[in-house]
Amino acid sequence: MSTATTSAPLLTLDDVRAAAARIAGQVVRTPTLHSKTLSEITGAEIWLKFENLQFTAAYKERGALNALLQLTEEQRSKGVIAASAGNHAQGLSYHGTRLGMPVTIVMPRTTPTVKIMQTESVGGTVVLEGETFDEAYAHARLLEAERGMTFVHPFDDPQVAAGQGTVALEMLEDVPELETLVVPIGGGGLFSGMGTAARGLKPSIGLVGVQATLFPSMYAKLKGLELPCGGDTIAEGIAVKEPGTFTSAVLKKIADDIVLVGEPALETAVAVLLQIEKTVVEGAGAAGLAAVMTHRKRFAGRKIGLVLCGGNIDTRLLANVLLRDLARSGRLARLRLTLQDRPGALFKVVEDFNRHQVNILEVWHNRIFTSLPAKGLTAEIECEARDREQIDLLVAGLRAKGYDVQQVELG
Repeated sequence: MSTATTSAPLLTLDDVRAAAARIAGQVVRTPTLHSKTLSEITGAEIWLKFENLQFTAAYKERGALNALLQLTEEQRSKGVIAASAGNHAQGLSYHGTRLGMPVTIVMPRTTPTVKIMQTESVGGTVVLEGETFDEAYAHARLLEAERGMTFVHPFDDPQVAAGQGTVALEMLEDVPELETLVVPIGGGGLFSGMGTAARGLKPSIGLVGVQATLFPSMYAKLKGLELPCGGDTIAEGIAVKEPGTFTSAVLKKIADDIVLVGEPALETAVAVLLQIEKTVVEGAGAAGLAAVMTHRKRFAGRKIGLVLCGGNIDTRLLANVLLRDLARSGRLARLRLTLQDRPGALFKVVEDFNRHQVNILEVWHNRIFTSLPAKGLTAEIECEARDREQIDLLVAGLRAKGYDVQQVELG
């Protein structure tokens, strides 16, 4: 995908180095740590960059701050504005307020209350307008013109991308032997900055982007494909329907490839990072690991750098992800049984659960909405086991006694 060019570069290593000097001491210099367990699981040598340890729990602070520090005094006095319901909103609000600038963030009216509160808590003034991001974006540009504010784009801006590129400077300073960086892509700001910095420092380094299968916007654009883009992804941070013009041009020159990862892989990666690394990441933050686990042969044996780019995930969503991971691993199961509607029928089934030491969590009966005869019923039993083998033995034992048993699978 990468091609040689003789035209002036859109972004340079010097731009990223200047950004690093500019923001030094004002953002967290996050660690890059080796993961022995993830390396064993994936067959690659895995190094993790913990950007979820920033104050607002995301790398977005770097680019926002770099852009803010280059404003004139007049621009600072009039304030900045952005359209965002995510990490850019919090990073811009936090650093803009800290530097004494008014910060206005336009969000769609459909934005969850928790995101509005998080942005307001770090100093941003939230304006709700429109039902979609595009409508909120259009209103932000209108306010920009009306009030003379400066618009700070979340990704399609060289100053923002240069700030994001400081992540790669730190990674290669800590681990110069890295052979490949696997970087999440939404609009392309992080990849543009990191890729430019990494290639400037180490021309041989591999640069692979990751997008959610539901939002393959940059993947489709660079490969000349027409693909559907939309849906409920856990990786909201990279759910971008239209990649940036500037960032697309940068990626066309430097990206070796972009791979896609599905929702089950993203969920598994979030769960694995919590269970093994004891760190909370959002879906976008787990995309790099999801890519390495999905495309094992591609990365096997190489020294891989992954960016845990954010840790802002709703607690209820995180709980669902963890429970669904238990189900996929066989620790949780839901069994659907056909029984006779008479005393003792369920008790006999429960005896088998006890015999196999499988814990029952919930039981549901269905007598009415079923195609069974009036004297029949279906029972769904949610249960907890040591592993999948223990569940399989229980199911086999029930079937050996003549029970019709079906295991309800995740989609």
